[in-house]
Amino acid sequence: MQKDCGVWINVLSHKLKKRMNADMQSLGITGVQSRIMHYILVKCADGPVFQRDVENAFDLSRSTATGILQLMEKNGLILRASVSSDARLKSLIPTEKAMQLDVQIGESIRHTEQCLTRGIPDEQLTLFLQIAERMSANLDG
Repeated sequence: MQKDCGVWINVLSHKLKKRMNADMQSLGITGVQSRIMHYILVKCADGPVFQRDVENAFDLSRSTATGILQLMEKNGLILRASVSSDARLKSLIPTEKAMQLDVQIGESIRHTEQCLTRGIPDEQLTLFLQIAERMSANLDG
């Protein structure tokens, strides 16, 4: 039996999560936390980062993002600071601990991407990214 697109995406997702979790285990965080922390560190240089930004960037539900961010806060990776203009909003601020881990996280992300895309010509990689974006849009409705 041939694997269809959905099966291949599921297989790749599982392998990627497994690798990232293994790489991040020594740092005491999960692969998803590492990606989100790296995103927050990069984006906070341009201004405040909010939970909805994380939800949109990673296509997470509010409850999933809340759980991940609460654990990151508990583990001392981020702080949530109230915004003076809107008490309901909390800015996500990376801690010193997060900043210290970011170099290792960035290296791990780059290494994983290199491993994932090894032997794939740029044109094919560009096409894959276009197709993945289209598939995602197709599933949105």
